[in-house]
Amino acid sequence: MGSLDATSTSLAEDLQDLQLDRPNKGLKSVEELEKLTVDEQLSDIERSVYLLSSGQEVQRISVIHNLPDLLRDTESHDECMRRVVPKVREVLHVAQTEMQLAASSAFLQILQKNLVPIQNYSQTFLQTILNSVDSKDPDVASAWLDTLLDVIDLLPKEVIKKEILGSAIAKGQLAQSVQSRLACCRILGKISTKFEPFVIKKEILPVVQSLCQDVDYEVRGCMCRQLDCVSRGLGLEATKSAILPELVELTNDEECHVRIAGLETVVNILTLLDAETCSATIIPLVCKICQQAVQAEDATLPVVATQLGKLCHGIADNLTDEQKQWFIDYYKKLCHVGLEKNKASSRVTMAVSDKERTKESDLTDIFELEDKLVECRKNSAFNFPAMVLFSGAKQFKQELHVTFTHLCKDPHFIVRKTISGGFHEVCKLLGNSAQLIQADVVALLKDESIEVLKGVVSNMPAILDCYMTSGSNHTISESKSGPLSDIIPAFLASENAIFTSNNWRLQQELMENMACLIKCYSSENLYNKVIPILRQKLSKARALPVKVAAARSLLTLTRKVKKHEQREEIFHSLIHDFCHARKCYWRSVFIDICRIVIELYSKKFFKESFYEYLLELHTDSVPNIRLRLCSILPDLKRLLILPTDRGLLQQLDACVRKLLVSEKDRDVSEGIQDAVEELDKIHIPMQSMTRRNFFEQDLEDQKKEEEEKLLLENEEKELKKEEEAAEKKKGDKRNLVSAKKGSENGSSKIPGPRKGSRAGLPGSNTATKNENRPVIPNSKIAGTSNNKLVKSKSSNCISQIPRRDSKELSKTKIVSPVPAPGKSGNKVQVNSNTSKQSSGESNINKKGVSSPKLSRLPLYSSNPNIHQGRPSSPSLIPIKASTSGTTNKTSKTTRGSGIPAPGSAGLRRASVPTLSTTRRGSLSGQLSTEVNPKAKSSNGAMSPSIKERKKSR
Repeated sequence: MGSLDATSTSLAEDLQDLQLDRPNKGLKSVEELEKLTVDEQLSDIERSVYLLSSGQEVQRISVIHNLPDLLRDTESHDECMRRVVPKVREVLHVAQTEMQLAASSAFLQILQKNLVPIQNYSQTFLQTILNSVDSKDPDVASAWLDTLLDVIDLLPKEVIKKEILGSAIAKGQLAQSVQSRLACCRILGKISTKFEPFVIKKEILPVVQSLCQDVDYEVRGCMCRQLDCVSRGLGLEATKSAILPELVELTNDEECHVRIAGLETVVNILTLLDAETCSATIIPLVCKICQQAVQAEDATLPVVATQLGKLCHGIADNLTDEQKQWFIDYYKKLCHVGLEKNKASSRVTMAVSDKERTKESDLTDIFELEDKLVECRKNSAFNFPAMVLFSGAKQFKQELHVTFTHLCKDPHFIVRKTISGGFHEVCKLLGNSAQLIQADVVALLKDESIEVLKGVVSNMPAILDCYMTSGSNHTISESKSGPLSDIIPAFLASENAIFTSNNWRLQQELMENMACLIKCYSSENLYNKVIPILRQKLSKARALPVKVAAARSLLTLTRKVKKHEQREEIFHSLIHDFCHARKCYWRSVFIDICRIVIELYSKKFFKESFYEYLLELHTDSVPNIRLRLCSILPDLKRLLILPTDRGLLQQLDACVRKLLVSEKDRDVSEGIQDAVEELDKIHIPMQSMTRRNFFEQDLEDQKKEEEEKLLLENEEKELKKEEEAAEKKKGDKRNLVSAKKGSENGSSKIPGPRKGSRAGLPGSNTATKNENRPVIPNSKIAGTSNNKLVKSKSSNCISQIPRRDSKELSKTKIVSPVPAPGKSGNKVQVNSNTSKQSSGESNINKKGVSSPKLSRLPLYSSNPNIHQGRPSSPSLIPIKASTSGTTNKTSKTTRGSGIPAPGSAGLRRASVPTLSTTRRGSLSGQLSTEVNPKAKSSNGAMSPSIKERKKSR
């Protein structure tokens, strides 16, 4: 316990010691407040002079920052130049770094804004800049030198020659410090483009040549980088005689830093040189530099890999075929450098570690070398599009295809990342040969590194466009998908790896780029493969920008979905899952979805599908939802056109009134007030005026509406084509079956009459045969119609109801059930070809077979059969038969097509037959069988007598 107390005590003391450096959080003392207090009656000029003289560092810096504003005021301009500027120059001699940096920025702004004449500026501010360049503080000197270089671009050459040239030449003498000579190199390179060639050759060139031979390698390297500007000021001839010898010597310098600067200068100077100079001097020089870099494997190797693409492009016109092939082979070596030596270096490291003779310096050298080789391959991958352009797309398969595959499978992720970032450029250069690298893009899309996936996914629209235009067809269907059949599934599968990371920006980019699949995929593939992913990410993605990007791509792809049912299902799910969601977060996302719908779809579509659902949110219980709704209300008013949308305008006005009257939240009240002000500025156009004055504004909306209508029309056409194809297929089957039957049945090819086609007509042989034929159950009787008269269930009139087909009725048996004593409600099966009435008369066949004479009676049908011989479409509805409890007589009610003779069973024919539409089993369907011919109802149908009803009770 004692040790713990001691430890805690020491920790507390250490924490107190750490707090000593923290500023005091207490109030300022009276003395400090007096130092910071300035008289408010002082003018801006007097206050600036006072603060520069006796103010603190912070106050002086504020005055220097405010100096351009003081000079901008015309009233205080002269007084500021007379009193404030000299004070500022005086203070800068002893100022700290922060004040020096503020002054360098303020002096440049004064010249950029032309606040001071050039003559006054050169006498005051420019002299301070030139003196401050020699500051002992390297940060301060670098800041003032950058200011001087920017000022040179804005000054006339007379001022530069008079004020700056002499100072720059003086700084370049060997007696000056290295810092002064480095500043001289940069100044001479900047002013060389300002003067004529003879001035440069006389004044500047000797100093330049001296600095190229300087004893310090930093000075030689800095001057070497400025030779490009000096050469452009001198011209071609002076460059060939004076600059090129110096440049060749610098590229062979013993210091790697100088050789790198020489190579960069050679690349930059190529556009100035002629073909003869390039062939005689530059090409041999470049080849020598490249060979030395590979042999030494020093810091120049990554630089050579970086500059090789630009270098080959610059000298391509001056190369022979052998030299061109040499550069291509050299580039392939750079792409493979270090891959074979990794294993060897690892073996050497292991052996040395076993012998315990390694040192930390040796290990660091090995790691530095590996980093250089990886950087070399990375730079080579960056220059691959330039080398494809250099070699030509026709030679890609033979020369660079294998190298490209190796770069895509490089063991280091930074190389794969670089090649994936330029993949779309390679596709564009290859054109129709882009299918050669199809497997490589699939491999990159399946990479585990998020950085590698980022390079491909970010440029996927450009890659897909290249593959689409490389083929003969610009529209890719399922059967002719070609290389996209492998690329698109890999692209969709990459979302699993991307969404496991926390890089929400890459997730957003993936969701946005999925919209490019609208050009490549069919409607069914979009609905079945792409849209489910977007809907899932819209619901489950964490970052709001990812959700918005998924919603935009989803609504974009939905425009191509051909089936109306699928589109309606998507829109219904958006409304159900977001607008009617329980969580306010999803309802807020619905407002973002509505903004996207307004942007992508026509006004008419939004008003029909989303307008009213969006306005429902004005009654939301969460204030943030109502606040967000207020911001979209002006957009809703811009969609309306009178008088068509008068009802929608009334709904919008009611929503605004309710928010104005009943809103209690302060932020929402302010939001609705701002929305009302903007709504008042919006004028709703009339429909007649829209066609004339607003046609150009609504041209895009009309185009969207036409696309939506065309989508519906195409869907209807496809449905009609499918129906016609199905009917044609059925007809072909029927013809085939009839042809088979005809070949099987008989020798005669003359078609015979249809069954029952002439049945029941006078003179028909079939009718005469059927007159003397007894009626048999389950048999078809020619000459009779398939309709019967039944009593309606809803009224007492007789209605004719069509029966089922004759094939179905032929299977119905005629049964005359005899109910057992004490039972009632037996169902009766109706014969398809006869009509019976259970009235107790002698003309009813009680054995279940109708009289043959009834088949020749005239028929009455609600659907008369126009085509003789063709049975009308029948239907059969079972009707319950009611029996009396006192007698054993069976009462039956049937529904059929035939009617008995006028004198039978006391029934009368109804004047107008009607169709019974009441429900089966209703009380009106249970008809009594004993009818009194003297008792009539209001509609002419017979009703039982009162005596008989009492007997039945």
